[in-house]
Amino acid sequence: MSGKFKPKYTRVAQLKTAADLRKYLEDGQVDLNFDDELVDAAESPYAQTLTLKSGKLIGNRFCILPMEGWDGTEDGKPSEYTKRRWENFAISGAKLLWGCEAAAVRHDGRANPNQLLINEANLPEFEELFQLVMSKHAEKFGNTDDLVVGLQLTHSGRFCKPNSHTKFESKILYNHPILDKKYHLAENYPLMTDEDIDGLVEDFVKAAVLAQKAGFHFVDLKHCHGYLGHEFLSSFNRDGKYGGSFENRTRFLRNIVEGIKREAPGLEMGIRLSAFDWVPFKKDSEGQGEPDYSAGEKYNYAFGGTGQGTTIDLEEPKAFLALAQKLGIQLICITVGSPYYNPHLMRPATFPPSDGYYPPEEPFLGVARQINVTNELKQAFPDLVIVGSAYSYAQDWLPNVGQYVLRNNMADFVGLGRMVLSYPTLPDDVLNNRPMQRKLICRTFSDCTTAPRNGLISGCFPLDPLYKNLDIADKLKQIKEQV
Repeated sequence: MSGKFKPKYTRVAQLKTAADLRKYLEDGQVDLNFDDELVDAAESPYAQTLTLKSGKLIGNRFCILPMEGWDGTEDGKPSEYTKRRWENFAISGAKLLWGCEAAAVRHDGRANPNQLLINEANLPEFEELFQLVMSKHAEKFGNTDDLVVGLQLTHSGRFCKPNSHTKFESKILYNHPILDKKYHLAENYPLMTDEDIDGLVEDFVKAAVLAQKAGFHFVDLKHCHGYLGHEFLSSFNRDGKYGGSFENRTRFLRNIVEGIKREAPGLEMGIRLSAFDWVPFKKDSEGQGEPDYSAGEKYNYAFGGTGQGTTIDLEEPKAFLALAQKLGIQLICITVGSPYYNPHLMRPATFPPSDGYYPPEEPFLGVARQINVTNELKQAFPDLVIVGSAYSYAQDWLPNVGQYVLRNNMADFVGLGRMVLSYPTLPDDVLNNRPMQRKLICRTFSDCTTAPRNGLISGCFPLDPLYKNLDIADKLKQIKEQV
């Protein structure tokens, strides 16, 4: 990345002892706790089971978060790269696979031309994907009685690129003065109509029916990261039945849930939720991130925000979780912000992707912020099954941070994202008292984001031999050198 600014934050790999880490966090005023030592696997909170109200057993407290590879076929079927990634999820040792990756419910809602697309034509491939996960898990661990596998259903909203890796074909619910400008949308860019949304609700229901037929245990109704489900929650200024009041802004979710209960009875549902959002960030003159207040000091487009742009108010997120609970949804995965316009919030990293910025804060602050918000929501809703995110930046200390969280009931599951791309068997190692394999630990180089931002497939190019040896690895290096 160009720019004079070079972050001075100590790399996690250099924090060799628990005392080193503790002092570093204290010096940086980071409110993040962890256990100095890991408990023996037999007594570990990671090894505890959890039974859903439906009776479905989940065998441990590791969860694999949904990650896309931008590597499906043009008609939305999985490729060999897709299958390899899902196979790695299956043999990871985690017993909850949260959606595996996002599958668009219709073509115009795809985030890229190679995103998975669930429809009647692709149903056999989704059945095969599910069976691949089940068979590979059983092959390694003996059975699948305590494995729960979901499929994330999505429409990408203003971040739709269904036909080109470079051209947005945005579907938006309201005009956003900063994001419209950032993504070159005209002031009079058309909004989705209520009738469009009604049709999309039916597409989500149809997709859920297909997911159930394919064998998936639950579907995630994605409400995070600036995609369409999330944008509904911040549609404060939208007219009509899908905007304005909290009741209207959650109508999309309620209507989908009603349809799934009617058309796919017995199918479990979950929600991955951005529990708060902030104003978009931009690069300053040195390449460091800073809030973009180009539309004024007030920022009234953040679900879970206060109107100040960089502060949090969990009143509405709590109301949303209360609604989810009332609707009979037990599985909730907490994340925050958006990888498109404030990535340091949800994906703390020392090294930014090509379209990002140097971190505006010590990345551990981002880890702590998510963990502490998730804890507040867990305490408010003890009967919900809460999955936490943002653990990967803890790197060598991830198991210690996660163990503290589980031991203190701050979340029910430790969710792993980027880390699994480089180190897919981390859960299995922790659950069997094996030491961390340091050569596999994700160091947050962000290549897995830079690659798809530039039309390439996603993967861990620095540490996974498969991706490291691809021809496009050289192209990725060139892209990084030019930014």
